[in-house]
Amino acid sequence: MTDLKTAALQYHAEPRPGKLSTELTKPTQSARDLALAYSPGVAEPVREIARDSELAYRYTGKGNLVAVISDGSAILGLGNLGPLASKPVMEGKGVLFKRFAGIDVYDIEVDAESPQAFIDTVRRISVTFGGINLEDIKAPECFEIERALIEQCDIPVFHDDQHGTAIVTAAGMLNALELAGKKLSDAKIVCLGGGAAAISCMKLLIGMGANIENIFMIDRQGIIHAGRDDLNQYKAVFAHETDKRTLSEAMEGADAFIGLSGANLLAPDDLKRMAPNPIVFACSNPDPEILPELAHATRSDVIMATGRSDYPNQVNNVLGFPFIFRGALDVRATRINEDMKIAAAHALRELAKLPIPAEVKAAYDVDALEFGRQYIIPKPIDPRLITVVADAVARAAIESGVATLPYPSNYPLRSLDDLFRK
Repeated sequence: MTDLKTAALQYHAEPRPGKLSTELTKPTQSARDLALAYSPGVAEPVREIARDSELAYRYTGKGNLVAVISDGSAILGLGNLGPLASKPVMEGKGVLFKRFAGIDVYDIEVDAESPQAFIDTVRRISVTFGGINLEDIKAPECFEIERALIEQCDIPVFHDDQHGTAIVTAAGMLNALELAGKKLSDAKIVCLGGGAAAISCMKLLIGMGANIENIFMIDRQGIIHAGRDDLNQYKAVFAHETDKRTLSEAMEGADAFIGLSGANLLAPDDLKRMAPNPIVFACSNPDPEILPELAHATRSDVIMATGRSDYPNQVNNVLGFPFIFRGALDVRATRINEDMKIAAAHALRELAKLPIPAEVKAAYDVDALEFGRQYIIPKPIDPRLITVVADAVARAAIESGVATLPYPSNYPLRSLDDLFRK
């Protein structure tokens, strides 16, 4: 059997390099077709768009086109390898947008000498697109870049490393806490990692009801506490008075552990310190903070999730971003706000409780699959995701006042209740 490295390189190189291409959406067989596609016919939509910029959504592909943009400063778990090295990942993101939500993508890699240069570049080209997905940009620069672009662009700007991870994590965490018989407002949560994903995960959980005083965030220097003078403004939010300084101390009586850090950083002895029915989200890829086999051998009562597809309960961003953008684009939202993120998390949470379609069980070669400790998050190939999550996001956009179009008449559902009734 071909090893993974060889197979991956062959996949990207053959039969033609890359994973994306453009396609024609109009006939081009006749001279008349070409006259309509380009000169002289193309002048007519040009004049219309010049008269009313909103008509770009009618006469061009803008409304279904997302830019996936990176500077390559934080590629997967590989670090700052530069914009060109990020291109396979950005193309891959485009594949997922198209495969799961029918959204067209241009991947754009920006060689910018500063965050401001990156912001200026993206802002100037933003008119081309219906939305912008930022990807693999290191912290803390990613926070300022996203904030500035949200303010300066009139289309949704979404840093998936932050918010996609947070949305899927929140959905799984709410279900895990329910199974453990615990409430988010009471849960003691330890977050190992102080980067973009970790900060966004904790902020979203707080927005959904977690108590910030019950959250212990840990970076390379230890627990983030009020006595530290080396914290940036984003980490400082999570600094509170405590005499705890180490991961082991934080894990005493913890209800949940969320790892967004590195391989093998959660020791079995620390897992033993957690409260009954502990929840462990070991999301470092490809190697989690603790392997599920070791976690289950250490604690028979653990509820376990990872970022890997070869274990149950995969915390996978593909559960979120394609459908979040689908809902946002379909109501032509000007941004993706907190209400839309929370709506997406609740939609994912509730979808996991529904009976699983036969095609999903067949794809994973299982006879039975139902909501429980081994299934707290939907599978990425669940065909209902585009309906349920996009619907929830679109409705939240309308209700929160950032939509510029009404609820789509072609959406098959009005709410999750329709699916439950089915």
